[in-house]
Amino acid sequence: MTQSRARTVFLLAHTGRPAAIRSAELVVKGLLKSGIGVRVLEAEACDLPLPPEVELVKEATPQCLDGCELLIVLGGDGTLLRGAEFARASGVPMLGVNLGRVGFLAEAERDDLHKVVDRVVSRAYEVEERMTVDVVVHRNGDIVHTDWALNEAAVQKVSAERMLEVVLEIDGRPVTGFGCDGIVCATPTGSTAYAFSAGGPVVWPEVEALLMVPISAHALFAKPLVTSPDSVLAVEVLPHVPPGVLWCDGRRTVELPPGARVEVRRGAVPVRLARLHHASFTDRLVAKFALPVSGWRGAPH
Repeated sequence: MTQSRARTVFLLAHTGRPAAIRSAELVVKGLLKSGIGVRVLEAEACDLPLPPEVELVKEATPQCLDGCELLIVLGGDGTLLRGAEFARASGVPMLGVNLGRVGFLAEAERDDLHKVVDRVVSRAYEVEERMTVDVVVHRNGDIVHTDWALNEAAVQKVSAERMLEVVLEIDGRPVTGFGCDGIVCATPTGSTAYAFSAGGPVVWPEVEALLMVPISAHALFAKPLVTSPDSVLAVEVLPHVPPGVLWCDGRRTVELPPGARVEVRRGAVPVRLARLHHASFTDRLVAKFALPVSGWRGAPH
């Protein structure tokens, strides 16, 4: 490792993308020129054109961010969610630069890299906390798995030809049961991710709530539900049916045997995101989905 500088930033990039490699090179040069140290994973360093003064760490653990003031992530949604794992475990704020398609977790686009460097150097950013969910899987009264998610915990079928049979519960009371392809339990941050694709509502990030969104349910009443952030959502996989699978943020998975019960509640540890500007979520929504707003005249003066 090189000698630590007064300020250090951790850089995480999708090294499989040429755009990420070029972006990483620009960010690293800009930060080093301004006297800010840069730290990267050794496994990624061989794919990046890095100068020798960049600090390398071998193991991808939360401790590798010790002493860092910021985690800069360059990539698409998958890379940003990977960065969120580091951010949550370390408590270091994450600043995402979108190199993918939608990228709601990102704060900047690839054309804004010079601005990103300038804002980091001058500490011209704010930090906000995003709600997470904690997930517990029970089987026969025992806890068999625990996890967490920033976007969503999704209970899904495994077999293409058989539906998943479930009963939904909120705050200890049953709501309904049906056959379906799955159930998405999401945060407001995740309302624009898998829950959105499943037909759920878009929830502004500052709204504290939990969402439960059925996927292709075979039922008359299978509407998305929005609950209190203090509610406990539960999905029970009925016995004597094919097993299901639990996906957390589309990155971590565990099999759900028949009779398994998945409980989702507000997470004890949030993810901290660095924000460069005060653009409203409405403007972000319009820009990300290229929504048609031509003809809008605004409120009368």
